[in-house]
Amino acid sequence: MATQIVAEMVANVWKIVATPGDVLAVGDTVVILESMKMEIPVLTEYGGRVAELRVEEGDVVQEGDILAVLS
Repeated sequence: MATQIVAEMVANVWKIVATPGDVLAVGDTVVILESMKMEIPVLTEYGGRVAELRVEEGDVVQEGDILAVLS
C-alpha cells in the first residue's frame, strides 16, 4: 500500500533529504520546507521505501500537495 506525504502549508521546498529507494523509519525527514525564513522539516508518520518524489528543490507547494510517495 502506498503512503503519500503531503505539505501541511504553503512553502518553498528548501532541501530534499530523502531520495527514491531510501528506506525510511517513522520520524525520518523527507524534505525541509521554508516559510517566512523558518525551516520546517517534513517527517514521515509511517515507515517505508521512497517510491517517488513529486517535488524539486525550489518548488513552491500548496497545502495538501503531495511531496513524496512511500511504498
